[in-house]
Amino acid sequence: MPQTPTPSLQIWGRANSVNVQKVLWCCHELEVAYDRIDAGMQFGRNGEADYLAMNPNGRVPTLVQGDFVLWESNSIMRYIALAYGAASTLYPSAPKVRAGMERWLDWTLTTLQPAERPLFWGLVRTPVADRDMAALQKAADANAALWEMVDRQLSRQTWIEGDDFSLADIATGCYARRWFGVEGVIRPALPHLQRWYQAISARPGFQTYVAPPLS
Repeated sequence: MPQTPTPSLQIWGRANSVNVQKVLWCCHELEVAYDRIDAGMQFGRNGEADYLAMNPNGRVPTLVQGDFVLWESNSIMRYIALAYGAASTLYPSAPKVRAGMERWLDWTLTTLQPAERPLFWGLVRTPVADRDMAALQKAADANAALWEMVDRQLSRQTWIEGDDFSLADIATGCYARRWFGVEGVIRPALPHLQRWYQAISARPGFQTYVAPPLS
């Protein structure tokens, strides 16, 4: 009996969203085909009833595969890695290694993104005349304390968690692009973070989906 083809993936979300970028980079690493549909900010759609029926948060990204719908970027990456990355190191199978990696995925959402958001919005999405540079430097200092944690982690190993490139590097790497990409604030020298960032910056998926100018 012929097998039913697996429905194609749709990824709803604008390409300059950090959370969409994570998912696109993950797909690139695993050579997973998808159709991306613009949604959010200037594209709208995410406040419309049909989108809210898929994702009641009204945010991006949303993954749709046939009648399967999933939201939350890190959960989407986990699903893609489980469904398409059996031979990949992106989502390690060893319980302790996976748990350590999951910790960083959670940390990016609970700790790093809330601290990063005001700095990014203040320096990229706020007109120059409206920027409070003193407040933005304080935000940069708060961000620096978090990146110092990552720098210490990377002083002991090549990648964020374990011996291999994983979803933790994708999630953290997308925010690192913003940290290194904003201008007008003072940042500390973090050599281990810089070494790691150069390594992830060389990956084709990063270059395609994360490296374009911040907007």
